[in-house]
Amino acid sequence: MTPIALPESPYLLLTPGPLTTTASVKRRMMTDACTWDDDYNNVVQQVRARLVELATSAPGYTSVLMQGSGTASVESVIGSVIPEDGKLAVVANGVYGRRIAQIAQYLRIPHHLIDAGETASADLVALQRLLAEDPAITHVAVVHCETTTGMLNPIEQVGRIARAAGKVFIVDAMSSFGGIEMDIDALQIDFLISSANKCIQGVPGFGFVIARRERMAEIGGRARSLSLDLHDQWACMEDNNGKWRFTSPTHVVRAFAQALNELDEEGGIAARAARYRDNHRTLVEGMRRLGFRTLLDDARMSPIITSFYSPESPDYSFKRFYALLKARGFVIYPGKVSDADCFRIGNIGDIQPADMARLIEAIGESCYWSETVTETPAQVSA
Repeated sequence: MTPIALPESPYLLLTPGPLTTTASVKRRMMTDACTWDDDYNNVVQQVRARLVELATSAPGYTSVLMQGSGTASVESVIGSVIPEDGKLAVVANGVYGRRIAQIAQYLRIPHHLIDAGETASADLVALQRLLAEDPAITHVAVVHCETTTGMLNPIEQVGRIARAAGKVFIVDAMSSFGGIEMDIDALQIDFLISSANKCIQGVPGFGFVIARRERMAEIGGRARSLSLDLHDQWACMEDNNGKWRFTSPTHVVRAFAQALNELDEEGGIAARAARYRDNHRTLVEGMRRLGFRTLLDDARMSPIITSFYSPESPDYSFKRFYALLKARGFVIYPGKVSDADCFRIGNIGDIQPADMARLIEAIGESCYWSETVTETPAQVSA
């Protein structure tokens, strides 16, 4: 048989995850671990406790780790938290908000989708109206950083509306937790969902849920899936010193524990958030100097990932542009907006502002479609 080709990846991942990780995080995956062993399960317990500490200083919160992609963790919450007689309201303005509604549809959970479109802010007026009109709604869900565009949604206002109406509040913080400062108690979040391979800067393999302990305790028996039963996974970890119900991604957990240590060494979420903001500022200012326009205005952009309009040139091809940048050591993301031709560049991971400056230089050298892409100040600020 022909051996499987395993190319090296000598480039920076400028994506929203998986992302560029440190060599020390990668090294932690070089040791095997037994899922039954106390040494390993003690690591799991420390990871769970550290996640809660990062989320809030308020008492009464817990966390649970779930195998699989970030979407699997989102599905575990939607499928385990909402009772048979419950109903979900989803506040969406992009692919990942709509995916929550799609999960509800697959699981036959009654739901409303409040879709503002991909470049508009979350429709808070529509949410207030819906909650007033439909008392059957029990839960409200929203994506914090909608990586379709890079938009940061107003979870504080959504949480205030949900709590005033007496609803359980679910936040998909997949691309924001660990990279944007927040206190989930102050934000009135009942269930927060994120993933190992995002702002904590681990590698893919599991997601996690941080929740009010009283809310977690009350959802037993509601799950619509065996492997995605959030309560049973939590109870197993609670009762068995961090043991997972089914095979644990041991190497990934060890890498994540190292990533948590490195977050502390960097200065915590505040310091990491500052670096991400510097990355974002360097990127946006540099791209605008080259004549590129951002999809969103400054007030709605997150420091996580940024969308740019594609050049309006018949010679431009994202595939060719991507290949040229990859050859220079950078990998970017295609666009995901349905009615705009754009591409995306991530600002997170083991990336420094100096890396972003090098990227801008590489992009300037890769603008084959025009002798110059510099636009007038009016065009740049439009």
